[in-house]
Amino acid sequence: MSKQPETGYSDGNTHILPIRIYYEDTDFSGIVYHGSYLKFLERARTESMRVTGTSHQDLLLLDPPLAFTVRKLNMDFLAPARIDQVVEVRTKFVMAKGARMRLLQEVLCEQRVLLRASVEIACIDLKGRAKRIPKSILDKMLPYLSSALT
Repeated sequence: MSKQPETGYSDGNTHILPIRIYYEDTDFSGIVYHGSYLKFLERARTESMRVTGTSHQDLLLLDPPLAFTVRKLNMDFLAPARIDQVVEVRTKFVMAKGARMRLLQEVLCEQRVLLRASVEIACIDLKGRAKRIPKSILDKMLPYLSSALT
C-alpha cells in the first residue's frame, strides 16, 4: 500500500476540504446545481477518511474486501453557492457502531453555512452485505470520532 497525500486539512476532529465552484458544477444561472453537492460531500468524506489513515483501496485489500456505502443522507439547503466561489466542506465523524458510521457535513462560504448534511454510511462486503467495521479501521478513526459507540 502506498500512502496517498491528503487533500484539505484538519481542525481538531473536523476535516476541511476547500472546493472551487466551476462552470460544470452550476446550472444555467451560475448557481450550484443541487446534485453537485453530492459530489462535494463524497469527496470530503473520502479525504476525511484518508486523514485517518484509511483509503478506499485499503478497504478493498482486506480479506474479505470491504467498502463504505451511503445508507442514509439528509441535506438541508440553506443558501446557494455560485460559480467561482471557494467553499469549504467540513466533515465530522460523529458515531460508529457495528457496521454503521454517522457523519455530519457542512458546506460553508465565507463562514456562512450553505448546506448541512447528516450522513449514515455502512460497511459492506462486495456482495452488498453489511459487515462490522474492522477493528483495525475503527482504531484509526477513533481519534476523529465525536462519540464512538463501538
